[in-house]
Amino acid sequence: MRELPRQLSVDELAELFEGRTRFVEMLAHVENPLARARELARALPDEQKKEVLDAHPAIGGRPTSARSAREQGGDDDPEVLAELAELNRAYEQKFGFRFVVFVDGRPRRAIVPVLRERLQRTREEELETGVDELVQIALDRWRTS
Repeated sequence: MRELPRQLSVDELAELFEGRTRFVEMLAHVENPLARARELARALPDEQKKEVLDAHPAIGGRPTSARSAREQGGDDDPEVLAELAELNRAYEQKFGFRFVVFVDGRPRRAIVPVLRERLQRTREEELETGVDELVQIALDRWRTS
């Protein structure tokens, strides 16, 4: 397992966080960016939390990077994909930002109950959970690359 770096470039962070956002730009100027990412993400204004969450591909949707495609796990069952698409739409309609979860190699069908459960939560809970999941994804990407 790789140790967390003391400094990372904007491009390195953009790969870990699935896009060049204001949050990524900020992290590039911070010492120990991955160690501090969760704390700094939680402190972001809601608009920037939304921006960083929306940079991620929808679960079951078209991945935005090769890394994302590998992480989303298997399961191309059309019924599962259709259900995920519908749940993603409901989630985005309710909360106004993309559902983000640390898949950790689970098949897409295992994400369906997680998404259903999270649809029952408040927007504030989901913003916090979403940024926590986002940071977990980035940390895992660093450690396993």
